[in-house]
Amino acid sequence: MAVNPQLFPNGMPVPFVGEMFVLARDGVEFEIDKIPGEGHVKSRGTIYLSNIRMVFVAKKPVGHVFAFDMPLLFVHGEKFNQPIFHCNNISGSVEPVVPEGQHSALYSAHKFKILFKEGGCGTFVPLFLNLIGSVRQYNQHAAAYRAQEAATRMDPLQAAQTPVDDMMRRAYVDPHDPTKIFLQQPTPESQLRRRTYHPNPAESMY
Repeated sequence: MAVNPQLFPNGMPVPFVGEMFVLARDGVEFEIDKIPGEGHVKSRGTIYLSNIRMVFVAKKPVGHVFAFDMPLLFVHGEKFNQPIFHCNNISGSVEPVVPEGQHSALYSAHKFKILFKEGGCGTFVPLFLNLIGSVRQYNQHAAAYRAQEAATRMDPLQAAQTPVDDMMRRAYVDPHDPTKIFLQQPTPESQLRRRTYHPNPAESMY
């Protein structure tokens, strides 16, 4: 998990090399804990899902935080919840993106929750779960990354091998789910591509 990834002026995340955005979902509430300087953070905004990561972009910043970047390879314990008296949601944990030169033991996992406050989730949830499963299939030793040292941890950008095109062609579109599926990549500034998860001076990564 990384705080405040690079965004375009329109709020769209700046893509990595090889990254393909699958969908965007507005009207979600996002919660995450253990954010340095802020603690537990809750905000409304938009979730972007790609073949590499999920990115939550808040409508309004919470303190110094305006976005969260969650590599799919670092997500675990994900669960789709359908409570009787509350809205459907996805909960789970995500490991932090450890800054270069730091020891992974100093950074513990964050618990997150995505609450679908506006409309259904019959499009978002299957695509999310299929992407997570595909990432793990293409990175067979991802299940052991939590026990590895920072120097040997897997690069989350390896998730770019995920066969997203075929997955999107087979996706079921729920008419009650306002999720926007990207049939074409939405960023006209395609020459702007990130090549690493390590932060530049304008970013704060945790």
